[in-house]
Amino acid sequence: MVSKSYSNLLDMTCGDGFDFRQPFKSLPRVVTSPGIISDPDWDTRSDGDSVGSASSTERKIIVANFLPLNCTKDETGHWSFSMDDDALLMQLKDGFSNETDVVYVGSLKVQVDPSEQDQVAQKLLREYRCIPTFLPSDLQQQFYHGFCKQQLWPLFHYMLPICLDKGELFDRNLFQAYVRANKLFADKVMEAINTDDDCVWVHDYHLMLLPTFLRKRLHRIKLGFFLHSPFPSSEIYRTLPVRDEILKSLLNADLIGFQTFDYARHFLSCCSRLLGLHYESKRGYIGIEYFGRTVSLKILSVGVHVGRLESVLKLPATISKVQEIEQKYKGMMLMLGVDDMDIFKGISLKLLGLELLLERNPKLRGKIVLVQIINPARSTGKDVQEAITEAVSVAERINTKYGSSDYKPVILIDHRIPFYEKIAFYAASDCCIVNAVRDGMNLIPYEYTVCRQGNEEIDKLRGVDQKTHHTSTLIVSEFVGCSPSLSGAFRVNPWSVDDVADALYRATDLTESEKRLRHEKHYRYVSTHDVAYWARSFAQDLERACKDHYSRRCWAIGFGLNFRIIALSPGFRKLSSEHFVSSYNKASRRAIFLDYDGTLVAQSSINKAPSAELISILNTLCDDPKNNVFIVSGRGRNSLDEWFSPCEKLGIAAEHGYFIRWNKSAAWESSYSNPHREWKHIAEPVMQVYTETTDGSFIEPKESALVWHYLDADHDFGSCQAKELLDHLERVLSNEPVAVKCGHYIVEVKPQGLSKGLAVDKLIRTLVNNGKAPDFLMCIGNDRSDEDMFESINGMTSSAVISPTVPEIFACSVGQKPSKAKYYVDDTNEVIRLLKTVTRNSSRREDVSHGRVSFRDVLDYVD
Repeated sequence: MVSKSYSNLLDMTCGDGFDFRQPFKSLPRVVTSPGIISDPDWDTRSDGDSVGSASSTERKIIVANFLPLNCTKDETGHWSFSMDDDALLMQLKDGFSNETDVVYVGSLKVQVDPSEQDQVAQKLLREYRCIPTFLPSDLQQQFYHGFCKQQLWPLFHYMLPICLDKGELFDRNLFQAYVRANKLFADKVMEAINTDDDCVWVHDYHLMLLPTFLRKRLHRIKLGFFLHSPFPSSEIYRTLPVRDEILKSLLNADLIGFQTFDYARHFLSCCSRLLGLHYESKRGYIGIEYFGRTVSLKILSVGVHVGRLESVLKLPATISKVQEIEQKYKGMMLMLGVDDMDIFKGISLKLLGLELLLERNPKLRGKIVLVQIINPARSTGKDVQEAITEAVSVAERINTKYGSSDYKPVILIDHRIPFYEKIAFYAASDCCIVNAVRDGMNLIPYEYTVCRQGNEEIDKLRGVDQKTHHTSTLIVSEFVGCSPSLSGAFRVNPWSVDDVADALYRATDLTESEKRLRHEKHYRYVSTHDVAYWARSFAQDLERACKDHYSRRCWAIGFGLNFRIIALSPGFRKLSSEHFVSSYNKASRRAIFLDYDGTLVAQSSINKAPSAELISILNTLCDDPKNNVFIVSGRGRNSLDEWFSPCEKLGIAAEHGYFIRWNKSAAWESSYSNPHREWKHIAEPVMQVYTETTDGSFIEPKESALVWHYLDADHDFGSCQAKELLDHLERVLSNEPVAVKCGHYIVEVKPQGLSKGLAVDKLIRTLVNNGKAPDFLMCIGNDRSDEDMFESINGMTSSAVISPTVPEIFACSVGQKPSKAKYYVDDTNEVIRLLKTVTRNSSRREDVSHGRVSFRDVLDYVD
């Protein structure tokens, strides 16, 4: 429970928050409580080993589970380290300028004794700009081999634990280990950050909670996240018990990157369905609105380091190996598969496709050979062992059935081989096949394409013209991330053995000119969309996503993994109850305009009728002779009349002001006499069609309007149908005197010129003409139709409607979102609390005026 003093501090800060529009050296590192910022952390460290020393150099902090380092320890106990030039994290540096200071944060692939950790950390920072995160061995086991590999990784590859012997059920203890590990990574990242101009780039599913832990400490940190694995569809992802926590943490990043649009689409669907968030594309960029922040999405697949591959291809050892391979398989078509050993790479399915090819085409026996390189498994488990056993069994069956003493159709290389040898196989192979049933990206086809381009020395040894004779053939699964970018490849459904066999046959039947054209198309893309291009593009988009950091005012709310930042424009702030009550008490005439649905009653409430508490609050407000209180709603007058019949003095503007009644005893007024309603006969049949095809939707007929509701429909389908209905109605009603509007889960058709803004303007003008010009205006609403009210009463300050005194205006939105209001409150509960507060004050002051309590009692109450 939040203490009273805590709430007062929060309200005080919200009422007069710090203006961050002017940047300064360093923002505070610690948030002591929501809305309260600790003193700035002026970093004055000058230790030569510190990455936090002041510098004007641009810094990129790359965070991943493992550092791009090779680690060995000799017999004497001496540690040796070297940068892994083949690691993606190492290669992405080429996308940054030479002046950029790149710092790496991550774990080592080996365990370091606690007594050696300080020494090793200093050495890595000094010599390699690496900050190691030392996880205890038991935590590493639970975090990496437990939650990451047993739960997240299978789920993100569409594998659900349906049976206990086929997968691991969710384990809360493993998730707690995941949380602890991410916290330790966050601590290390904070050691690397010097100023808020530093960019932090977090990689992959191991660290999906890191954005929350970093955003807690630095509200304006430039934070990007890139997911290298697939992101599953919402039907799969929603089975994860901690689904909301992970989504909310990712949304604390400024930019989230995905390999393909499919993965981004699944993420957006999860945000929409599980968190109720909205997204849109603006000028080519997709953004999710999240508590005033726009979280950008980046869709760009990772590339390869072309220069690194070309340099290895030039090595004498590589050229010699190419010659050896070509000589060994001379006269045969060499097909190549390179895969990690895991259950999703489809190695056995690939071999079954080859078996079917040889069965159907006896003439190809002895003329094709598949070399399958199997990289060591990254995880252990029953499933991995079963996959290895199955692949070996199928390979042996094929070799026994279709091989001979001097010919084996399948060559399995199931041990680690040098990188140059793998490059040589790429260069020598006529066809490369990637048959994974699910894979985030898979760079094997890109590496193969670059290596098939060859070089001058290899071409000379082959006796071919370097300018004209380069070919390659790719067979790629539809379910790998690189597939959309390789339009010249044979795309296959890996689950269909027939499909794989057909693609293998077509690959053997290609002409040289076809092979050349396909290769040229792929090489042109791969060489221009390399790893440097990917890193540079992501960094540029991260800067764009963070460009308005200093133009917003920020507050921290939520605890634990529900932490988030509310970012507001400088003129939009949380309504301070103290300021509001003070202004309310000082006013001599007040006009109060309240929306109903989503403002006084929660949008999700099944029973939409007002509670007894709400009726009591409204009656107390209306009993104050200084008040003129109105419900301004889109609902019909009959339901509002019935619900608020106990409120004798309450004014009602029904159907967005089409009908107005000043109190219960007054007659309903309407400015729209003899309305033309033939348009209803056109609109209603159209709406009926969409109602019948959209489960959960319904039509609300009003006297002045027709409203199509889709709150209870499927979120994505309902939104899609609403857009289509809006377009349909605009076309068929183009010659009618009506307006078609989209609201909060509604599509509405109503007479032109009808709005809550005009209704409020009419009510205020009537009050002024009757000599009751208000000096206090309050308007609270929650959706698009209420924006007209906000605009109307905000305009009172510059108009001559109310004179000579300019009223104090409180235009207040329910929920933090882009609005024309100047204030906001969090939800309907806060609206009720606010109204209850002023009614209690009014009652106390009325008791004082009648001598029922002393003024000292009032002061004690206020204190």
